[in-house]
Amino acid sequence: MAFFRGDFTSQVMQMVTTIHVVMPEYIDKKDTRVLYLLHGLSDNCSNWFRLTSLERYANEYKIAVVVPEVQRSMYTNMKYGLRYFDYVSEELPRFISQMFGVPNDREHRFVAGLSMGGYGALKCALTYPERYAGCAAFSSACDIQELVHGPLGEARKDENRAIYGEKLEIPEEDDLFFLAEQCSKQKEQPRFLMTCGDQDILLPQNHKLRDRMQELGFDLRYEEWEGDHTWMFWDTSLQLALSHLMGEKLGGNPTPLAERED
Repeated sequence: MAFFRGDFTSQVMQMVTTIHVVMPEYIDKKDTRVLYLLHGLSDNCSNWFRLTSLERYANEYKIAVVVPEVQRSMYTNMKYGLRYFDYVSEELPRFISQMFGVPNDREHRFVAGLSMGGYGALKCALTYPERYAGCAAFSSACDIQELVHGPLGEARKDENRAIYGEKLEIPEEDDLFFLAEQCSKQKEQPRFLMTCGDQDILLPQNHKLRDRMQELGFDLRYEEWEGDHTWMFWDTSLQLALSHLMGEKLGGNPTPLAERED
């Protein structure tokens, strides 16, 4: 695998931003699957690489993985801030396809994330089901109404006002339950995987969204086991997601340069 850390100018956000990318070597880039992997609220785009074996897993499945930087934005077009959702869901895939020569179609595009990133992944897939073949969400922030107006929102009032406005009104396009209702009416839908630890504070929210998505008939696999809001849990979840969404490991070693045919 090749590892890239890059800075480029986002036209959507009108600023320079950072991405981390792992890319398969010595394979046909035109048939490479791409996973957009989203970080959590207290993380940045380096944590997935520093705290899991992400690069090794990507090599085993021969996939490209892109981790963008979104700060503490909730993957939202902020009321008083930047258009992070448009950046992640629209501009970034176009840029990655142009820069690395990988596909930008539904068959090759997947999205996943943890906590805030799990919310972002679900939001991407439920908003644009025609753009993603699969979505995995780990320990996700599922009920944005509860997060903003409940006890967990008290400590983040100022941040939440920047995202949702002074009145803290949640737009329908940021509510996963509304998005699930709309997505269920669409002809094309991604496959979904949700995981959550049985000691996670967000477990009730995950149960609530799981139950609603199952009622709506989504192709959803839900897994729960002993664990909390930790990187040990998310590393295991990532392995499960790759197996569920990507299928059999491709494995093998890249062809040495000396043996390659130009």
